[in-house]
Formats: sequence, C-alpha cells, structure tokens
Amino acid sequence: MERVVIAAGARTPIGKFNGALAKVDAVELGAHAVRAALARTDLKPDYVAVGNVLQAANGQNPGRRAALLGGVERTVPGITLNDVCLASMSAVALAASMLRSGEATTVLAGGLDSMTRAPHAVRMRPQVKMGDAAMVDVMVHDGLYCSIADEGMGGMSDAENARLGVTREAQDRFAEASHAKALAGRERLAEEIAPLAELERDEGVRETSYEALAALKPAFTPDGTITAGNASQVSDGAAAAVITTADRAPEFLAEVVGRAVVAGPDSTLHLRPAEASTKLLARFGLAPADIALWEINEAFAGVVLASADALELDLDTVNVNGGAVALGHPLAGSGLRLILTLAYELRRRGGGLGVATLCGGGGQGEAILLRT
Repeated sequence: MERVVIAAGARTPIGKFNGALAKVDAVELGAHAVRAALARTDLKPDYVAVGNVLQAANGQNPGRRAALLGGVERTVPGITLNDVCLASMSAVALAASMLRSGEATTVLAGGLDSMTRAPHAVRMRPQVKMGDAAMVDVMVHDGLYCSIADEGMGGMSDAENARLGVTREAQDRFAEASHAKALAGRERLAEEIAPLAELERDEGVRETSYEALAALKPAFTPDGTITAGNASQVSDGAAAAVITTADRAPEFLAEVVGRAVVAGPDSTLHLRPAEASTKLLARFGLAPADIALWEINEAFAGVVLASADALELDLDTVNVNGGAVALGHPLAGSGLRLILTLAYELRRRGGGLGVATLCGGGGQGEAILLRT
C-alpha cells in the first residue's frame, strides 16, 4: 500500500468558552488553520475533508467553505464530516483511504468548532400560531447530549466512573497534572500553533492545585465525581493538515500507519479509546508496550484513567504536554489536534510509534497509529 503521510499541519490556539475567540466565526477559525497548514508545504490539495459538529448557521458545507477561505483552490471538491468528537480524526482516515485507492493525490483534512458561537434555535415549522416558542441550545443539543441514549454525556459519565471505580481523587489529581504538563509544554505546543490576533496560545491552561480542584462541586449529578475542573473545557478552535503520500512529501511530519474505529454496546465513553486502540494494534501485531507515546483525549479525566488502566499504560507516556482538561476540547477540532500534538512530540524525541485516540458521542471510539 501507499505510505500515507502528514506533510504539514497547524492549529489555532484553543479559546475558552466566551473568551478571546468569542467574536471569531467558526469557519474563519478553520480558514486560519488551513492557511497555516498550507503555508508549511508547497503541496496543493485536490480534495477537502473537514469536520464540524456544530454546523447550524455555518452555511452549506462549512468544512469546504473554510478550506476555500484558507486558500484551497475553488475547483477542489470537499466534504464536511460529523461523527461528533471523532470528526477530524475521521477526516484524516478518509484522506488516507482516498490516497491509498488513488482517488486523490493530496487531501486537506481538518476540523473546526466554535462552541461559543453555536446558536440557539427556534422550531417554527409548523408555525407557532400563538404564544412563545422554546429555544434549543445547539451547543448542548448537537454537541454535548447523546441523542441515541437521550441522556447528557456528563451524567452518563458520572455513572460510568462509579461503575468502573474511578475515584474523585484520581480525577482531580489527573486534572492537576494536565495543567502542570500543559504549562511546562507551552513552548513545545507553540510549534503546532498558528497564533491569531485575538489569541496567541491556548487560553484555558492555568496554574492550579489538587486542593483547589477538590473543592469544586459536582457539575452534573449531586453525588457525581465530575466537576468543571476534571472535565474537558468547552472551547473554540480548529486544526488542519495536508495529507499525501511519501513519494510526494519525502520530508514529512509523520506517517499515518493505520486507523480503527469502534462502537460500544451503549453510549458510554470511558473504554472506547482503549477498545479502538486494541483493535488497531492487533491489526499490526503490536502491543501497547510497543507504543512510545499516547494522546488520549481528555473528554473527562475518567475516560483517560479508565482507558489507560484497560491498556495497562504508564501515565508518563500519556498526554505528555497536557490534554483537553487544560487545553480545551473544541469538538471537531480535537481529533486532529491530538494527531498533530503527537506527531510533533514524536519528532522532537527522535521518532517512534504513537497512538492518538478519543471517544465520541453515541459511544464510539477511534484510534490512529503514527510513525515518525
């Protein structure tokens, strides 16, 4: 098979909810990431695959629109993907499939979301003849609420923490470490970031302590263990990458070796990254111990703790520059953010194998194997 590689990639800084990027349109966030990625290579895409979860009011095919605004030629076709948090990782997987089949030579993959700018919607058809009409918060309805289980992902994950025995202390200590690693890794993370006029670096990273995190109240259920401090931050951001074959980009950021995706028997999230990673590694005859570095999305601290435990991972190899608890989780932007963070860190360390993996709404999981 053709060796598929990431020729170049970049992302925006991740903004806090109602923070520095509150006035920047989601599509423009995507366009900024596309411009930065294209500036790091001479290759020109002949297809576009970009994820966007909160698509309401972003216009037709917002992923392609962002690519065109970012400098992709008008004659290049494209698609907007939405399998919730997996979206931009699935965009990379689609790119790899197209390249290996000969359907494309170079693909622009990406993901974008502004959770701040997600609209509220009113259902007016059939027309409301008299009285008020209820508004729907698109950010919650389309991004944070599982329509399959008809349940919020926060409450569902509180129950899964209890079922798996993931303690509040373990989650808070993990969250403290996420911020500490992100603070220590700011200069390294800057390599993948294309600063904006409004924001130069990830906005959510802060100095904190276990004591401060332990004092926070449960966010979803009265006796739950998930708080605003040990869950991913609601965020705005985007990422983009130019995906091609090794013969077209002999000097590349990382090779995309393979991908696996799973769906669980229910909508829970905690073990989906472990299951996708196990499926992926088995395909290549590898074990978790063969992987030098891991990026597991910190949708909730408990997700990483549960999946790392299932894979028997040393947490020192996981999210070495912090994760979504500290950096933020801009939904469709996160899968590719994980891939870029992993690729740049593997390169800094002289190469090796890495896995980027995450869970997604509806109980899905995805993993991608990289080699540098």
